[in-house]
Amino acid sequence: MFTQMSTGDLLIIGGYFFIIFAVAVYLFWQEKRQKAHEYESSDYFLGGRSLGWMVIGASLFASNIGSEHLVGLAGSGASGDFAAGQFEILASLIIILLGWFFVPIYLRSGVFTMPEFLERRYSKWARKYLSWVSIVAYIITKISVTIAAGGIIFTALLGIDFWTGAIIIVLLTGLYTVIGGLKVVIYTDFVQLVVLLGGAIAATLYGLDELGGWEVMVAKTEPQYLSLWRSVSNPNFPWTGILLGAPILGVWYWCTDQFIVQRVLAAKNLDNARKGTIFAGYLKLLPLFIFVLPGVVAFALSTGDNPSLVFPMENGQPQYDAALPALTMQILPHGLKGLVVAGLLAALMSSLSSVFNSCSTLITIDIYKERKPDASEKELVNVGRIATVVLVALGLAWIPLLRVIEGGLFQKLQSIQAYISPPIAAVFIFGMFNKKLNAKGAKWAMLSGAAIGAARLSLEIIKEKGFSLPAPILYFTEINFLHFAFILFIVCSIILYAASGTAPVPDFDKIKNIMYQKGKVEPLLPLHRVLVAGLILCVMSIWWYFS
Repeated sequence: MFTQMSTGDLLIIGGYFFIIFAVAVYLFWQEKRQKAHEYESSDYFLGGRSLGWMVIGASLFASNIGSEHLVGLAGSGASGDFAAGQFEILASLIIILLGWFFVPIYLRSGVFTMPEFLERRYSKWARKYLSWVSIVAYIITKISVTIAAGGIIFTALLGIDFWTGAIIIVLLTGLYTVIGGLKVVIYTDFVQLVVLLGGAIAATLYGLDELGGWEVMVAKTEPQYLSLWRSVSNPNFPWTGILLGAPILGVWYWCTDQFIVQRVLAAKNLDNARKGTIFAGYLKLLPLFIFVLPGVVAFALSTGDNPSLVFPMENGQPQYDAALPALTMQILPHGLKGLVVAGLLAALMSSLSSVFNSCSTLITIDIYKERKPDASEKELVNVGRIATVVLVALGLAWIPLLRVIEGGLFQKLQSIQAYISPPIAAVFIFGMFNKKLNAKGAKWAMLSGAAIGAARLSLEIIKEKGFSLPAPILYFTEINFLHFAFILFIVCSIILYAASGTAPVPDFDKIKNIMYQKGKVEPLLPLHRVLVAGLILCVMSIWWYFS
């Protein structure tokens, strides 16, 4: 049985909520006092393009931490899939690409959204495609899954009914997001980062201490539990997939997705944007130690004749995804329990507020403003707020379907993001460097990639339903998803170039400001270079130690 939360734990959790709303209200009224006029759209959606590097870096990290980190990474550590931490380590390097190459072009273009960038580079069709794909994916996956994770945390750790917990998390998060826009989201992300790191670090250190230290953990686990590298034949994380496929997914997520890029678009200048990405790069080294490692600790504590920790069981199998909640409630003392739970809620709320704001930005700028180009600034801000309210309602409405749809099928619905991201990454990357690529190439690349990805998803579902498939099709469905992502990227890149060759070359004068031009993208400052070199050294050291 999980021990109950103490009054002190509940006070810590209540104090966390109080601080978040105090910060949100303070920022909102401060902004109102400083501006005699109503919010402009750039104030609401991009924080007035006035944010510094520290809050940008903190927001990049905090908004990224979601249910897959709180549950999935710790569960991977407990089940021996330590290599899942590779995605976090690789992200440190890919974020540097965002600051070094992508951000200067994005800031120079002055765009609000990534679909808007695609329109300037290719066509209005490309903008609409990315807008709708992003919005639907945000609602079906990020919003609903994060809300559901919040309900699960309230149920597992606080004993509150699932629906009550889900409604609490979504209403509270939606409230301060509606009120203050991106600036409030980013500054509350900074506060939530502190709480999140405090709770996660406390859980890791206390768990190791309870176990008897690092050496005891190593002795009680097999080598795979602390190894980041797997063989080519590994079904989940082959090293070839990590080095070839994972970077493709990473470039899409960290360098082209509105959910992430909106934070650097809010920077006061390029220097702050780049420093923010470097800061976030260092922060992304932490999940291996504060999310994956606690899962390993929890597993080690559950072994032996007199285990200190017991995993919940289902159909006779230990539920390793419960590693972090089990470690929190069974091992940590009162006080730290409240801090860790507050950290978990902080991670969910920062992720949820970020997706609310990013999705409402897409709805307002890429859909509403396109249809009503003469809309006033006040009207755009109000539409953004209404869109957030609607997203809250849609997120809640989608949750019941999670219990109707089989779990495996729902996870497959999420995986479509991995299948549609390679073509999007291709049109962004090559479109910035090759002036001959055009709208026809982009359209065929994205449609072909989506069709191939949808075919793979459909065939996976058919296979899992027990239907037999011909050998070639069966092989197609069984390719490791990271290998598949790399292959799909290559195929879509070929289609991009081939289809572009059948249509006129774009007018370079119209697109040159949104393309990479040697000598026109500011080089990294000496300090930036030193920090980037230090980050690369850290990554290499981690790869070596956990090899």
